[in-house]
Amino acid sequence: MVKKNRIVAFLIFLIVFTSLMVTTSKDTLSNIKLGLDLQGGFEILYEVKPAKEGQVIDEKALAATAEALDRRINVLGVSEPNIQIEGENRIRVQLAGVEDQNEAREILSTEANLSFRDFNDRIMMDGADLAEGGAEQTFDENGKPSVSIKLKSAEKFKEVTQEIVNLTPNNVLVIWLDYEEGKDSFIAESAKADPKYISSPFVSQVFNQNTVSIVGEFSLEEAKNLADILNAGALPVKLDEIYSTSVGASFGEQAMDKTVFAGIIGVLAVFLFMIFYYRFPGFIATITLTVYSYLTILIFDWMNVVLTLPGIAALILGVGMAVDANIITYERIREEIKVGKSIQAAFKAGNQSSFSAVTDANLTTLLASAVLFFYGTSSVKGFATSLIIGILGSFLTNVYLSRWLLGLWVNSKIFNKKPSWFGVKKKEIHPISESFDTLDLPTKFDRFDFVKHRRKFFAFSGVILLLGIVCLFVFRLNLGIDFTSGTRVELLADHALSTETVATELEKLELPTDDIVISGENSNIAVARYKGILSKAEIATLKSHFSKELGSEPNVSSVTPTVGKELAKNALNALLISVIGLIIFVTIRFELRMAVSAVIALLYATFIIIPFFSVTGLEVDITFIAALLTVVGYSINDTIVTFDRMRENMQRRRYLKTYEDIVEVVNTSLRQTLGRSVNTVMMVAITVLSILIWGSEAIRPFSIALLIGLIVGTYSSIFIAAQLWVEWKHKELKKKGVIKTFKEKRTYSDEPQV
Repeated sequence: MVKKNRIVAFLIFLIVFTSLMVTTSKDTLSNIKLGLDLQGGFEILYEVKPAKEGQVIDEKALAATAEALDRRINVLGVSEPNIQIEGENRIRVQLAGVEDQNEAREILSTEANLSFRDFNDRIMMDGADLAEGGAEQTFDENGKPSVSIKLKSAEKFKEVTQEIVNLTPNNVLVIWLDYEEGKDSFIAESAKADPKYISSPFVSQVFNQNTVSIVGEFSLEEAKNLADILNAGALPVKLDEIYSTSVGASFGEQAMDKTVFAGIIGVLAVFLFMIFYYRFPGFIATITLTVYSYLTILIFDWMNVVLTLPGIAALILGVGMAVDANIITYERIREEIKVGKSIQAAFKAGNQSSFSAVTDANLTTLLASAVLFFYGTSSVKGFATSLIIGILGSFLTNVYLSRWLLGLWVNSKIFNKKPSWFGVKKKEIHPISESFDTLDLPTKFDRFDFVKHRRKFFAFSGVILLLGIVCLFVFRLNLGIDFTSGTRVELLADHALSTETVATELEKLELPTDDIVISGENSNIAVARYKGILSKAEIATLKSHFSKELGSEPNVSSVTPTVGKELAKNALNALLISVIGLIIFVTIRFELRMAVSAVIALLYATFIIIPFFSVTGLEVDITFIAALLTVVGYSINDTIVTFDRMRENMQRRRYLKTYEDIVEVVNTSLRQTLGRSVNTVMMVAITVLSILIWGSEAIRPFSIALLIGLIVGTYSSIFIAAQLWVEWKHKELKKKGVIKTFKEKRTYSDEPQV
């Protein structure tokens, strides 16, 4: 009866969860907010400067500016804009899903300081004389679009028109928006061509009224925008763009479709491997990974997280990383079965012995993700947010939920005397013996002596490192505008593009550049880079021209030298903090020598990515830093698992008395953990490969960096970290004569008991 109850509980959970997922997934997915890189839109970082001499930029001024920008965004009809005050004098504005980006950019940056001046450039009235919300788009007597404004005082307008009439023959009232001091005092044709010039009507009589009709060469849209801007109010400060990026809707849609498809392929591949290799526990893993994926999306919805392209990549990677906990645990259970324990006893022992390694591995990745979130820009923050949520979610589902679900079947005793359901053959099971445990099990790697050839590994690693440094000096890095400053224009076409064609089109716009790269599966993507910062007018011209020529709006990003230096500085700080944090963490959990060995190994894995990008000429942008820090957090996982087994092997002896003792501990530990290390890295590599092959072009360099880091990270864990520890432990042995090992294995107080 108890057996049936457990199976029924499992089936009820499966039915309830499946029903919940099927009925709510569609609404949940539709509620997820998409970033501008997935639905189009733009992001601008403004530096706030005083509009007049003596003005102080403080919290109050920044808040007032943010409110003014919000009112203007309301004019655009953008739902849920993101306006953030950053530091002491910056405001970041993110608008996703904007249809007319040129219009939005102009409305945001226009200071809306309306001024009425006489022929001699003397201010007669300004924005302070306008009644609040008194602007309205109207039509003049000829049916042309105009703007009607309401003044606070009819008396003042009477006095102004009286003065203008007396200036005959120069009785003109010149109307400017965001007038720049130092213009000609007369109205020349060049002044009329200035976009800040509105009109200069002749005043032939005195007007005693509080309404003024502004008539110019307006289109209907221009007149409406002017009325909206005036109603939104003048900006209390001056705004300078120091960083901007915009994404066309077509780019966003294509990027999302391709990356989601890549994710489905990668996740299915992980599922198939787990079922094929681990049998029934692998089937349980596919259930918990599905639960993990659903809960992650649900949390995104609850937290109103904005999903970006790197964020989707993090979700896909999260599945590969989440399966680590299952692999480590299942390998431990299989070992316990092989030493002759019953399925129930093996299940309990495997869970307990794997918990420490699983927790340590997750915490190291979590540490790197937190640093990435703190120092990253908006898109990188999206990646870090997804990674953090994924790590926490995977720990809950693939540790606690997985153990509960598998425990229902194990404790039902349905698998008694059926080790094959756990991927263990009967001939692999050793007769029960008190003197024989999991640490004595033979492995398929027993013939390898990893320590014996460590000097050769050091030499080989050193040669690769030296070659990497030389390549770096010779080929340099193809730094993106994130670090060098400038403007990057990305074009998308439905046909093949060529360098000559793009160059010709840019020359027509008087925006020539020699830095043009063609990419994409069908050569339908072109990237043009400029060392300087393109103006708003030039960006508007680019967008309008190529929208007509290619049928999709181009992506345009601009970074000033100030922001470029800050991004580079933040990247170095993030790497340094991650390394220090990992040294402290591993020292607390293990010992200082292990911590330093692990960090040297992960720094090696991280560095090798850099010369690879140098030789291949791949562009290094801010997502490259995200990849490096992900490698920092994840590549140490294998080392943690190995060190955890080394600690366990050392506990069998109170002292290390000879060099041979050290060698035996390391060789045995590497042989016992190599299989699971390969499997865990392979699962992440599968998801990375799927993104690399089928994912968006925009995150291809990011995927390549991750893949290289994972491969080299596995190598450095085995052939650098563990071998360095041998060297240092040997030196310690020479000094002390005997080394006392760990007294007892440190465990977490919240270790689950199933």
